Amino acid sequence: MKNIVEVNGLTKTYGNVAAVHDVSFTLDSDKIYGLLGRNGAGKTTIMHMIAAQQFATKGEIKLFGETPYENNKVLSQLCFIKESQKYPDSFRIVDVLHVAATLFSNWDQKFAELLIEDFRLPIKRRMKKLSRGMLSSVGIIIGLASRAPLTMFDEPYIGLDAVARGVFYNRLIEDYALYPRTILLSTHLIDEVSQILEHVLIIDGGKLMMNEDADFLRGLGCTVIGLSTAVEAFTAGREVINRESLGGMIAITITGKLSAEDRLTAAEQGLQLSPVSMQQLIVHMTSQKKERKEVL
Repeated sequence: MKNIVEVNGLTKTYGNVAAVHDVSFTLDSDKIYGLLGRNGAGKTTIMHMIAAQQFATKGEIKLFGETPYENNKVLSQLCFIKESQKYPDSFRIVDVLHVAATLFSNWDQKFAELLIEDFRLPIKRRMKKLSRGMLSSVGIIIGLASRAPLTMFDEPYIGLDAVARGVFYNRLIEDYALYPRTILLSTHLIDEVSQILEHVLIIDGGKLMMNEDADFLRGLGCTVIGLSTAVEAFTAGREVINRESLGGMIAITITGKLSAEDRLTAAEQGLQLSPVSMQQLIVHMTSQKKERKEVL
């Protein structure tokens, strides 16, 4: 099956507030997706609805071609690791992993044990005694070792240091190469995950702003720096997403691919071209949208 997830016209409102508004997209099999955006953009709400943990106000969701609500056949193929995951106070890490092993048909116990060593977890310690980082590590282990056909991580590394986050990214890529599945990773740490993503969904204000292959987004933005008159002339007619004055100089960030001729022209005019990271691009785009709303 090509489409693992189909979302059509998805809307979630709380009173007069639309947390998610008319969002549509599909997730193919065996691909790593990034659900990117600021905190509060609507990412978590979308994932909760996909996992049938919240009802949509409007719209349709299908997993593996079927409606997920009260559908154990479908939900048994899904592993959803969320930031606010709760566990019984009496449970130890080893108890949580034992339960997880009974829930997921593709569970790999040896891989789980390897990850326990990677994250240096005290498996006999009770969940209520764990630090925020340790709780995140437990969630990561469950998500990776489950090898569920659809695995969703919602901000999975809260409390983890850079080394531990690196372990997560490396193990995810290594295991995905051996056991491909559909992975949806929600995060606001965009630059850290940008190199492992194959497709990107950008959410802002509850709306889907962009749905593109990651390769398309890489190098899409460029900051042009130089004398104001030259920069203004070079960027005329292009989509500008950010503008900063630097004394007599100016830096204008634009979207769109530059041709070899464009780059030659910039060099001849003494303009500096700086690549924009995926995170910078998304921040500029969402900031621009907010500024427009405030003006209106």
